[in-house]
Amino acid sequence: MHGPRPHAPPFLKRLAHAPNLAIATLWADLLTQEGFEATVQRAFASGIAGEIPPDQALPEVWLVDDSLLEAARARLHELQHPRTRRWACPRCHELIDGPFEQCWNCGAMAP
Repeated sequence: MHGPRPHAPPFLKRLAHAPNLAIATLWADLLTQEGFEATVQRAFASGIAGEIPPDQALPEVWLVDDSLLEAARARLHELQHPRTRRWACPRCHELIDGPFEQCWNCGAMAP
């Protein structure tokens, strides 16, 4: 008699299409660093883009544990849409615009 597996592995779930391999890899790495194990699939499908529909040749970011899907989607949205802010560097007083956390002029971190 076969019963349910005591610890079934999580299932992969597609999180997003990426416009290119560099962006897909960046998203997957950032998510993984934050505790969402992610992989890049279709990394080299662009080589057959003329043979298949273009949207099928885009790299994809997949989440290893589908139970974290909603949290990972929310974090990916934040990565795709960084908040813009304006701050003055505490060290050199340079005015910084954008999603930057470090002064471009002297390297000081944002307050």
